[in-house]
Amino acid sequence: MSSLTPAPAPPVISVGAALQDNLLRPIRAFRPAYLPLVMVYFAYGALGLVDVARDLWVKESLTLTPAQLAGIAVWLSLPWTVKMVFGELVDSVPIFGSQRRSYIVIGAACTCAGLLTLAGAAGKWLAFTSPDNLYLLGSMLMVIGTVIQDVVADAMSTEVVPRAADDGTPRTEDDIRTDLGMVQILGRLSLSAGILAVAGLSGYIAGVFDRETVFLIGLIVPAISISGVLMIRVETAERRALDWRILGGGLAFGAVVSILGFTGVPYAQELIFILSLSVICTMLVFVTRELDPAKRRAILYASIIIFAFRATPSVGDGYFWWTLDVLKFDAEFYGHLRQTGAFLALAAMWLFARQLTNYSVPKVLFWIVVVGTILSLPSVGLVYGLHQWTEQTFGFGARTIAIVDAATASPFGQLSMIPLLTLIAYYAPAGHRATWFALMASLMNLALVAGALQTKYLNEVFVVDRGQYGELSTLLVIATVLGLAMPLAAIALFGRKV
Repeated sequence: MSSLTPAPAPPVISVGAALQDNLLRPIRAFRPAYLPLVMVYFAYGALGLVDVARDLWVKESLTLTPAQLAGIAVWLSLPWTVKMVFGELVDSVPIFGSQRRSYIVIGAACTCAGLLTLAGAAGKWLAFTSPDNLYLLGSMLMVIGTVIQDVVADAMSTEVVPRAADDGTPRTEDDIRTDLGMVQILGRLSLSAGILAVAGLSGYIAGVFDRETVFLIGLIVPAISISGVLMIRVETAERRALDWRILGGGLAFGAVVSILGFTGVPYAQELIFILSLSVICTMLVFVTRELDPAKRRAILYASIIIFAFRATPSVGDGYFWWTLDVLKFDAEFYGHLRQTGAFLALAAMWLFARQLTNYSVPKVLFWIVVVGTILSLPSVGLVYGLHQWTEQTFGFGARTIAIVDAATASPFGQLSMIPLLTLIAYYAPAGHRATWFALMASLMNLALVAGALQTKYLNEVFVVDRGQYGELSTLLVIATVLGLAMPLAAIALFGRKV
């Protein structure tokens, strides 16, 4: 008779209880040990304080075209591509006995130097080269500072999760993986919180203060990450000998990249991309050699899918300029747009924290791609005059549509990275965590280089410039279609193998 007794039904969880669990999960997961790395990520997002002023300054005072700006974006992505060099140093070379605090201070100092360079260019008290070159120099220093601090925060994100309970017994793999995933979620939430905190303010100060003053105000941001250094009481990094295959290869790669950049070799950016991809993939083979083959394949296919997602092209700066010249958007309104996008990103990561940590990479990416494409349609409609029809029919125009479209400003790239980052954090070996993270981040940022190159090509074929927007609609449609087709093709080919 007992064999015929039906099994008890699984507990029914109400929608309200599930929503409450999602809302409270990040709060319950937070630990005081996470605070220093959370502050670094927050400062990373808060650096957007100068974004509106910088974008307006580029249009008002510099001579760069959208195609040239897309090309500069390739160069600015290179510090992210050689991130493994910084990772190897953080893992192996203490400075004043520190492998965490000292590097955060160095990164913050580079960010300060970049902001001062932009302020000097805008205020004309730095004139040893052209404003265009000063823009590149200042932006590069800020990127380098951000990369160094990001390397440290990534390494710390694997160290703050204990592998054993208080009594010394090993924790279960599921518990460790869940905690590592939540640390990645909390890091991205902090990044989005930083973006949200300054998004509206960035538009306001760009409309009230001159460009030089805004860049000087931005100096408060690196002070936030430095204050986080004071909260690192004990450094838990595992010190090891330098791996010269990684450091030497990375330095040699950086030297070759610099030579290609400064000598003006034809197709230098394309050559750098191919070289970067070869070097990073080779180094990844070295550092993943000890992993189980099945785990290596899972990480490989997940990386390919996310690479395809992040490698999609954008429209470029031409669309931003069109909204200024034709739709008459101003700095304050752009602050509102950025604030809306940052809030939506924060809400999405908060509400879907469980799904982002528990669901597979293909499933997460599929919905991000579909939702992102749908949310990009209003911007396409604006170029084709949708705002004129809605204003006549419903009484609202371009600004209302742009507010809805601000959802596309949500960092879907950050959402897409969380499942992969959780895998990396879980399998990263002791003593190699910063290098491991840096190599995978280099690969993912190399995808952004591929996207920037495609953006440059599209802008060279469909020329858009200040006051010349005839081909903007075609450019926007092609970029939107590629943004949907490329990642969906990768999911279809490799999704079942993850």
